[in-house]
Amino acid sequence: MARKKTSLRDFQEYLAARLSDAASGRGATSWLGIEAGGEDWLVDLSDGGEIVQAPQLAPVPLTRPWFAGIANIRGNLYAVTDFSSFRGAAPTPRNSSTRLLLIGARHGSNAALLVSRMLGLKNPGDFVAEPPQEEDPAWCEQRYLDVQNKAWRKLSVRELLADQEFMNIGV
Repeated sequence: MARKKTSLRDFQEYLAARLSDAASGRGATSWLGIEAGGEDWLVDLSDGGEIVQAPQLAPVPLTRPWFAGIANIRGNLYAVTDFSSFRGAAPTPRNSSTRLLLIGARHGSNAALLVSRMLGLKNPGDFVAEPPQEEDPAWCEQRYLDVQNKAWRKLSVRELLADQEFMNIGV
């Protein structure tokens, strides 16, 4: 049976509808997979506000190296953190796969994460929880293995937005 091709626009509309359903508590539980700094992360759909192509960012002087700048998304300003760099890895390369994940709207904050690429929707039933690691920060909610034995980490957006290191962008 041939696989039906889906346009990027159709996929983005589908994903936006799923994000909206999850944020309002209507959809089935799903996670969004993202890649940052060579690691795979999971984010609750209810915490992911929107995914956009990484725009030109306005630099902000006297900020930490991981603070990527300010993005204007349809007239709203977002503080953008390079998630890879924030975690101590190399800065996120800017290419056609680079995206902004707008994460703070649900929690009253205009925050966004710059990530390497989106890995699509993930079913929580396809993951097995791993024992917690002491070195993980509070915003690394849980570690998982998927059905291919690939390691994933689950991001707690609420904990990340409450983290003093994340909120202190000044040098």
